[in-house]
Amino acid sequence: MDGDDAGTIPTNLRLLLVLEEIARVGVPVTPTEINAALGLPKPTIHRLFATLEEEGFLQRDMDGRTYSPGPRLRSMAGGILSSLRIRTARQAILKRLSGEIGETCNIALPDRDAMIYLERVETQWPLRIQLPIGTRVPFYCTASGKMYLSTLARSHLVRYLSATDIVARTANTLTDPDALLAEIQRVREQGYSLDREEFMEDMIALAVPILDVNDRLMATLAFHAPTQRFSIERAMEYLEPMRHAAADLSKLVA
Repeated sequence: MDGDDAGTIPTNLRLLLVLEEIARVGVPVTPTEINAALGLPKPTIHRLFATLEEEGFLQRDMDGRTYSPGPRLRSMAGGILSSLRIRTARQAILKRLSGEIGETCNIALPDRDAMIYLERVETQWPLRIQLPIGTRVPFYCTASGKMYLSTLARSHLVRYLSATDIVARTANTLTDPDALLAEIQRVREQGYSLDREEFMEDMIALAVPILDVNDRLMATLAFHAPTQRFSIERAMEYLEPMRHAAADLSKLVA
């Protein structure tokens, strides 16, 4: 959109176009970067960002320059993904996958400092790990969290690792930043993530990305299982069914 078009944008549409462009870019942004696409007057774009920040739709990042989705925008996105039509189809996909694997399957969304469980289908086994919808789990020691971290630019990843209190949840938790960086690089290259009893003792997990229309991570699909029933080797046998289910879930919001 060039400068000549900017003047024709109705005032009540400008905030929505800013949010749409922020969602399209998918990384922390400055007002100037967003305005490159919108072509609004400089004072206008800064005023729009100030309004969105004040109302909780955006929040300023630690560098003081860039902005990311705020709590109200994240809540709105979660509400859309939880709409009844989408949820019904999503449950059907998860139930089919859980039935094939025989274990609990879940969908998680990245938030500011943790993954949040959006949906899950429980295994029928009496021995199972209870992580209900709404549970928040760390990025650094879970399959879903490491999957999300693998999508970050290295500068943002390094900043996250330096600012996070990396606590050993189990004897297998990776607490050394260099070891975590190497692990996350492997996840980035292979396109899936494993939890090798890093979050909970006697629990493993496998996660794959659910991508949006721009091929960016929107959420994660994972299953977890107790080591009494599953090994990492056996978990890997279900990688392709997991990827197929993730592709079906992506289509629900395409």
